[in-house]
Amino acid sequence: MNKIAVLGLGKVGTLVGVLLSEKFKVTGFDIRTPHYDMKLPFTVKQLDIGKVDHIKIALEGMDAVISSLPYYLNTHIAEIAHRKGIHYFDLTEDVNTMRHIETLSEHSVSVLAPQCGLAPGFIGILGGDLARQFDQLRDIELRVGALPRYPNGQLAYSFTWSPTGVINEYLNDAEAIHNGVRKNVPSLEGFEYMNIEGQEYEAFTTSGGLGTMCSTFEGKVDTLNYKTIRYPGHGKLMRFLMYELVMKEDLQQLEKILTTAKPPVEEDLVHVYAVVEGVIDGEMQRKEFFQTYFPIEIHGKIWRAISWTTAASLAAIVEMVASQTLPQKGFIKQEMISLTDFYATTNGSLLQPKSKS
Repeated sequence: MNKIAVLGLGKVGTLVGVLLSEKFKVTGFDIRTPHYDMKLPFTVKQLDIGKVDHIKIALEGMDAVISSLPYYLNTHIAEIAHRKGIHYFDLTEDVNTMRHIETLSEHSVSVLAPQCGLAPGFIGILGGDLARQFDQLRDIELRVGALPRYPNGQLAYSFTWSPTGVINEYLNDAEAIHNGVRKNVPSLEGFEYMNIEGQEYEAFTTSGGLGTMCSTFEGKVDTLNYKTIRYPGHGKLMRFLMYELVMKEDLQQLEKILTTAKPPVEEDLVHVYAVVEGVIDGEMQRKEFFQTYFPIEIHGKIWRAISWTTAASLAAIVEMVASQTLPQKGFIKQEMISLTDFYATTNGSLLQPKSKS
C-alpha cells in the first residue's frame, strides 16, 4: 500500500494527510483548498467530492482511501472502494453507515475499516484490550469527552469537531447491553455524574460510540454501554433545544445556531475512560484506563486534542494494515485490534500514556 487518497480536508482530514505523508504518497481532495500556517507535505487537489463521479476520479490509481467527510457520504465512498478493490477507512459514528459497510465486506477483496477515530475507534480498542484480560466478563463501560479546557456559558461546550456528527450522536438511539440483553436506548438519557481530579462532569448516552461491540460481546456481558462526558447541565440544555423547542425537525438550523454560538476553541482536552469488571482466576476484579489528552505540536503546528487524537487513531490503523499486522481483506472491528500492536505504530504511540516518574 503506497498511494492514499484523503477525502475531506478539515482539521482532522488534513492532519491525517500530514501524519501519513511520512510513509505514504498522500493526495488530499476537497471542494476548497485548505489554508494553514504551514506547508502541507502532501498533494492537494480541489474537487467537489460530494459528487459520486468525482469520488471515482479521486480514487483512480489509489491503493487506499480515507474518508473524513460527513457520515452520509461514506456509503457511496465505501461502495466505490469496494468495487475497485482498494482499502477503505473512515471516522463515522453513524451506526447505519457502519452496518451497510459491514454487509459489503462479505465479498470484499480489500479492507473495509469504518469507525477508526477516537469514539468509536480507540475507545473500542481499549475496551477490547481490557476485556481480553478476564476469564469471565460482567461489565464494560466506556466514556469519552472532547471538551473546551476553559468552558463558559450554560452549554459549557465548543464545537471543536463536526457539529453534524455531534447532533447525529445526540439524536439517534444508542446500542447497549443491559441485564444481558442487547437493546436500543435513547440518547441524551442515562445521566450519571463523574469527578475527574476535582472537576465535576456529567455523562449521558449517545449513539455510535460502541461501534460493533454489542455484536461482539452479546451473550458475554451483563452490561455494556458508552456515554459522552460533558460539563454539568449540557445534556439538559441540548434536550431542551432538540425536543422542547423541536429543533430536531430542523437540523440545519440547529447546526447553524450551535456553530455560531459555540465556535471552536484552541485550548481543548479529551478525557478517555474505560472500565471493565469480571472474574480473573476465580476472583471478581476491576480494571481501568484513564487518560486526558491536550493539544500538541505536530510538524511545527499546534493541533487541538480532538483533532490529533482522532487523526492519530485512524493513521495507526492504516499503518497496521500496510504492515500486514491486520488482515488484508474484510471488515475490521476496532475491539479486535491489539492495543500493544496499536501502540507499536508511529501514530498509535502518540496516544500511549507516558510512564509516571
